[in-house]
Amino acid sequence: MGAWRVYPAVAAGAFRRYATYRVATAAGVFTNTVFGLILVYTYLALWEARPGLGGYDQAQAVTYVWLGQALFAMLAVQGGGCEIELMERIRTGDIAVDLYRPVDLQLWWLANDVGRAVFQLLGRGVIPFVFGALVFPSALPARPAVWAAFLLALLLALVVSFAIRFLFALSAFWLLDGQGVAQALMVTGLFCSGMTLPLNAFPGSLGEVVQALPWAAQLQVPADVLMGETAPLAAFAFQAVWAVALLAAGRLLQSAATRRVVVQGG
Repeated sequence: MGAWRVYPAVAAGAFRRYATYRVATAAGVFTNTVFGLILVYTYLALWEARPGLGGYDQAQAVTYVWLGQALFAMLAVQGGGCEIELMERIRTGDIAVDLYRPVDLQLWWLANDVGRAVFQLLGRGVIPFVFGALVFPSALPARPAVWAAFLLALLLALVVSFAIRFLFALSAFWLLDGQGVAQALMVTGLFCSGMTLPLNAFPGSLGEVVQALPWAAQLQVPADVLMGETAPLAAFAFQAVWAVALLAAGRLLQSAATRRVVVQGG
C-alpha cells in the first residue's frame, strides 16, 4: 500500500520542478498565443473559402485552434515530455538505477508526466485559451456536464499521449541515439494529432485512417467532445482502447528491454 503513495509524490515533484521555469513558461504562453493568432486567421480564411469544412463552422474552427494551443505543451504533441529524460537515462546507463527502484518503471514515468502535464496546462495553456475565447467567436458549451466529459476525455488523452511517447522512448534501448526517434515523434505528433489541421478535414481515405490512429485521441477527440460533435461514451471507448493497447505494448517492450539490460550486465 505504501508503494502506491510514491506515485502522487512523483507527480507533485514533477509539478514543482516545472513550476521553477517561470521565464520559459511565460515565453511559452506568448508563443502559443502568437501561433494561435496566426492559425486563427489562417483558419478563418480557409473556412470562408470552404464553409463547413470537416463539419465545423468558423466558431468551432476557432475554438479548435485555441484548444490546440492550450493542450500543445500539456500533451507534448511535438515531444519534449518525460520521454526526453527517459531516453537520456537509457543512453547514459542511468536507467539501471531506475530499474532497481522498488516501483514500477512505467507507472513512475506516467506519474512524472502527469505532474508535468498538469503544470503545463495551468501554467501555459489556460491563458491562450481564455484569450482566444474572449477575443474571437467561440463554440464553448454552457452545460457543466459537457465540461466534465471533456475533462475525462482530456485525462484519457494524456494517458494515450504518454503511452505513445513511452514506446518511442524505450526504442532507445536498441537504437541508443534518440535524435531520430525524437524527430519521428515530432512529425507524427503534429500531423496525426490534428494540431496542424482538424483530422475530420482530411480528405477521403486519409481522413479515415488518421482518425483511427491513436494520435486522434489526443486533440481531435477531446475537441469534438467539448463542441458536441461526438458522443462522449464513444469517444471514451476509443481513447480507452488505445490507452490500454499502448500501455500493454509498453509493458511488453519494457520487459524485453529489462532483459536486455540484465543480459548485458548494465
